[in-house]
Amino acid sequence: MTTSGSATSRVWLITGASRGLGRAFTEAALAAGDRVVGAARDVSPLDDLAARHPGRLLALRLDVTDRAAVFDVVARAVQHFGRLDIVVNNAGALYAGMVEEFTEAEARAQLDLNFFGALWVSQAVLPHLRAQGSGHLVQISSIGALGGFPSTGLYSASKFALEGMSEALAAEAARFGVKVTIVQPGGYWTDLYTSSRATTPNPAYDALREELARQWAEGSVDSEPRLAAEAVMKLVASDDPPLRLLLGSMVYDVAFDISKRRMETWAAWEEVSRAAEKAIPAPITEPA
Repeated sequence: MTTSGSATSRVWLITGASRGLGRAFTEAALAAGDRVVGAARDVSPLDDLAARHPGRLLALRLDVTDRAAVFDVVARAVQHFGRLDIVVNNAGALYAGMVEEFTEAEARAQLDLNFFGALWVSQAVLPHLRAQGSGHLVQISSIGALGGFPSTGLYSASKFALEGMSEALAAEAARFGVKVTIVQPGGYWTDLYTSSRATTPNPAYDALREELARQWAEGSVDSEPRLAAEAVMKLVASDDPPLRLLLGSMVYDVAFDISKRRMETWAAWEEVSRAAEKAIPAPITEPA
């Protein structure tokens, strides 16, 4: 086992650590005196951080869609630093396109990266966190998990799946002293959108695309990733972290608006909903 840094410094594992929010999380953790395992498909952008923080950043190449590779990297991380305290499931990408346009390969690729990648990391780290009786798993979700929006349907599907899995995981892991938080960021100046992959456009949706482009041009105001990192640092310092944390005023307002509209709809259809249930004894099954 190789260790470096203060005996009390925390050890992070951050996926997608080389760019965007992952890079900001890595910089913030190192600035706090912690040690970081930064995992990414290309770790060369982390070379400057490794040089500035000798012995405290271990950069490991990782494709999170490769389950065996995930387990191997987690084992190497624990062997190197002796433990894991904070795991940030940040690796992800956006496949943009209308639901009808997605090929099977494109749909599976979106879920493989954003959902299954996070699942494999969660499965790989849990035995270590359980054994030490502590740890905090931070699942980076999205405003896209608050509701479905045109052209991001499969992205939203991947984040909805991540959140459903993470809610269950939080309940399962709590008895072992392991915390789970779902972080829902709004817009940040990263390359999530500029590096997004797009489906082959169906001309039937041209008018909708033009409308969306106007809306984004008029109302898109993003923030510095540093601000998201500062919020996450406060989150992991809390003795009682929430299951969910919204990041940004825009996503905060959207969350409340969506929740309000859902509650209004549920209330309007309450009579129909309640009429669909009537408790009866369990059916008697005749022996075969």
